[in-house]
Amino acid sequence: MERFAEITQVINDKVWGIPLVILIIACGILLTIRVRGLQVRHLGKALKFMVKNEEGGEGEVSSFGALCTALSATIGTGNIVGVATAIAIGGPGALFWMEIAALFGMATKYAEGFLAIKYRTIDKEGSYLGGPFYYIENGMGNRWKWLAKLFALFGTMAGLMGIGTITQINGITSASNNFFDPEHSAVAFHLFGQDYTWTTVIVGMLVTVCAALVIIGGLQRISQISQIVVPFMAIAYVLCCIILMVCNITEIPSAIVEIVKGAFGLEAVAGGMLGAIMLAMQKGVERGIFSNESGLGSAPIAAAAAKSKEPVRQGLVSMTGTFVDTIIICTMTGLSIVISGAYNDVNLEGVEITNAAFQYGLPFPEKVSSFLLMVCLIFFAFTTILGWSYYSERCLTYLRGKASHTLTLAFRWLYIAAVFIGPYLTVEAVWNIAGIFNGLMAFPNVIALIALSSIVSMDTKQYFKEKRYLLK
Repeated sequence: MERFAEITQVINDKVWGIPLVILIIACGILLTIRVRGLQVRHLGKALKFMVKNEEGGEGEVSSFGALCTALSATIGTGNIVGVATAIAIGGPGALFWMEIAALFGMATKYAEGFLAIKYRTIDKEGSYLGGPFYYIENGMGNRWKWLAKLFALFGTMAGLMGIGTITQINGITSASNNFFDPEHSAVAFHLFGQDYTWTTVIVGMLVTVCAALVIIGGLQRISQISQIVVPFMAIAYVLCCIILMVCNITEIPSAIVEIVKGAFGLEAVAGGMLGAIMLAMQKGVERGIFSNESGLGSAPIAAAAAKSKEPVRQGLVSMTGTFVDTIIICTMTGLSIVISGAYNDVNLEGVEITNAAFQYGLPFPEKVSSFLLMVCLIFFAFTTILGWSYYSERCLTYLRGKASHTLTLAFRWLYIAAVFIGPYLTVEAVWNIAGIFNGLMAFPNVIALIALSSIVSMDTKQYFKEKRYLLK
């Protein structure tokens, strides 16, 4: 298993090398310029649209429901485990680059939501279909259909073998085990050189059953659950982080200084400065994109089902997902970890780092702090499992060329099976696999966003020009 982890690490490092990091950031910068910093200028309007559904829109779910479905897939272990992993490997500076990527990523997410509505289609059953494969095919032309197919292939694999299943259930069982059996005393069996406890087995089975009950119901059931769980879990987690910040407010300035120094390699020796910067940048951007999914092309699959007739409006709603996910939630997680110094403990990995930060910073007994984190992570990860089941299912449908009830049902059960086996893979291998497929998804999607950026720019300018005229 160690050899497998080493191989996946090498592949992941190649996929998430400098070319992809530059490509994603460059795409975000280009779109930011073309929409004239819309993510900053119109953030207030976007937040207003987020909670106010569009009147007269056509689609399968409300605009808020589509956002919650996207957020259910976005807000997950990346906000807790991913941030911890990024800081542990890339240092505190990784958080800085995560925020920079998110700032430009908001423009990227805007473009994705915009294109999802502009180029979506309706199938014979009345389902609204959209996402990168449709704006590649319909926007760039049929000769680029191979690129759309490539995205759909990577998206299917990302959901089935990476971000949608294995990483999420692995995070849930790890957090549960840290709380209920931190000493790993109740061992159920030994596999791949590791002991697995009864906590892991029982929690894994419970989550698998609950996921199956929702996933089999399709988009409508996923949306209904997401609209209830997503706002609750996000607010609960943010409140915990705010309490932690208030209790350690005097340590925040020094933590920010440490983050900035780490981002620019100021604490590294002269010869290692560039390497420190690149490592912080790579891990920050990679884990940031894993968390907010800006540039991956996943969120527009959900956005296409929104009851909306205005691409710009849905684009604004979509970009709030990156704002909530990274600018708010990941920032709070990262600050908590840096303040506590837990990332320096080589004996801790993944959720254990964030757990140590909560125990250090919250004014509660350690058991209470660990319980709060466990509950938040379970909700975060569970909804991501649900959201990505829909994403990967849509990718598979596009690959096949038409909907098939039998194939869809078979895929849902295969997806559930992947959730079931997820707890029994090592943390390092799990994140490497997820990172590989995330990176592969990004390539075709970012190419499409750059190619269609002029259309995004032109229609956006026209929308705000007309709105100003109507308000006169």
